[in-house]
Amino acid sequence: MSTPPNPRHTRGRAPALAEDLRISIARLSRRLRTLRAPGAEGAGPLSLTQFAALAAIERHGSMTPRELADHEKVQPPSMTRVIAFLEEQGLVVRSPHPTDGRQVVLSATEQGRALLWEERRRKEAWLSRRLDELTPDEREILRKAAPILDKISRA
Repeated sequence: MSTPPNPRHTRGRAPALAEDLRISIARLSRRLRTLRAPGAEGAGPLSLTQFAALAAIERHGSMTPRELADHEKVQPPSMTRVIAFLEEQGLVVRSPHPTDGRQVVLSATEQGRALLWEERRRKEAWLSRRLDELTPDEREILRKAAPILDKISRA
């Protein structure tokens, strides 16, 4: 059985860049997750799935449970549990669908929006401090890389 080639031997080529980005993005993501805001009043921190669902609802204004499940790429029964928890914590509310009486739409409450604001504030403050430690040239490289990373994330 042969051993796979070491991607480090392909420095400057896509495999080495892919590995470097994977490792760096995973580390940064892990670090940002440690900065998560606490959950709703009386609740522990929300899970990543719960935060993502709440953020999607807030970002889109309102969504049906099915739209939310599709957006988050989870099965509707799993999303039903997430929605129930968010609703129980007072972070989302259900309202009648404006055109389809069989459906409801979900909207973030003021408490839900405040929780998301705090989450974003913590993470952006931490990132701002780290960016201040970089040289102007390094910050410019990251400024140019941000839209490229966003493009990759949407593929």
